[in-house]
Amino acid sequence: MGHPRRNVYDVVIAGGGPAGSSLAIRLASAGMSVLVAEQKSFPREKLCGEFISPECLSHFDELGVLPGIMSQSSRFGKTVFYALSGRSVSVESEWFGSGGAVAVGLSRAEMDDLLLKRAGEMGVDVCENTTAVGVLAEGETITGIKLRVRKGEEVDVAAKLVVDATGRSRSVAREVDPSEKAATRARHVAFKTHLAGASVPPSVCEIYSYSGGYGGCNLVEGGKFNLCFIVAAADAKRFGSDPDRVLREIVFTNSRARDAMSEAVAIDPWLAVPIQRFGRGSLAPRPGVVTVGDSVAFIDPFTGSGILLALQSSRILSDVVEWHWQSGVDRIAAEFQLSYSAAFDRRLRWCSMLRHAAFSPFAAELMVAGLGLNTSVRRRIARLTRLNAKNI
Repeated sequence: MGHPRRNVYDVVIAGGGPAGSSLAIRLASAGMSVLVAEQKSFPREKLCGEFISPECLSHFDELGVLPGIMSQSSRFGKTVFYALSGRSVSVESEWFGSGGAVAVGLSRAEMDDLLLKRAGEMGVDVCENTTAVGVLAEGETITGIKLRVRKGEEVDVAAKLVVDATGRSRSVAREVDPSEKAATRARHVAFKTHLAGASVPPSVCEIYSYSGGYGGCNLVEGGKFNLCFIVAAADAKRFGSDPDRVLREIVFTNSRARDAMSEAVAIDPWLAVPIQRFGRGSLAPRPGVVTVGDSVAFIDPFTGSGILLALQSSRILSDVVEWHWQSGVDRIAAEFQLSYSAAFDRRLRWCSMLRHAAFSPFAAELMVAGLGLNTSVRRRIARLTRLNAKNI
């Protein structure tokens, strides 16, 4: 659909990625009128590790897309972390589920398309090639959104609640909060492509540590491998932001990464994005606006649970919206912040600590060596990067 069918909705969601689409599905199933405004046309590639942790599968089941996910994806029994020297330690996928739980690999092009189509099937109005360019307001309260649709036409859409699900860009949050518009120099750059011919076992996701960053490689659908890595912005600049040079000069300082991918060939165009922040931003930058998924917090990819955060945060928000809809947007925002903090604050702290260790070759060597000595400690630390089981 290229144009909103209504002028007024209960909820308007900017962004059709996993957080926005899954939230839309849940709210539509509760009987709310929902519009998703997505800037791109799906399916489209997206920079991502394309690793789906076992806990995501129950969400996909609730959302009605699990058969489609499982019919296309690869399966991972474990994730292996490699220090610079090649020393390794593994984390079993079943630690995050029960009964032989597995992680899966699927491209964002396929996964996001499944979710957005499901939203449309549930009665959500989905507008692709539609960009949020402003907001409507009454005093300090946001009452809707301004959209630019396919042919450049701008339309105003009113809503009781506007949700920013635009990811790291936080497009709506930056529009309503002047403090977010200040330019922040990116300290890291992420690159991603799909490869043919990588020497990575099909049932394993591999993570590689090196100075100033880390990367990962795993099988997705169609026999191709997803390669995604993060490097310091200064290093990317030093090699002309050429992903092939960055791969060979920086990522391949990790001996296992070099062995696994030195003969591989990129079969899709490289994607690159600057990373200006890790961690959490504002959940409710203005009355009438809340954020979800990566728009709230860009979780450290090292933990392999960014998609899980998107699905979990959208479930939390949908529950809060249903329970407190009649109480108004201020109550919704307050309850969402409480629920989100209870669910994620400890997790984000642990993820941050592990990321800092991964960025330092010396610390990564110590961490891999230490965790390799005790399986129970390794399992406990791995689970600290997730929610408690009762909240999953």
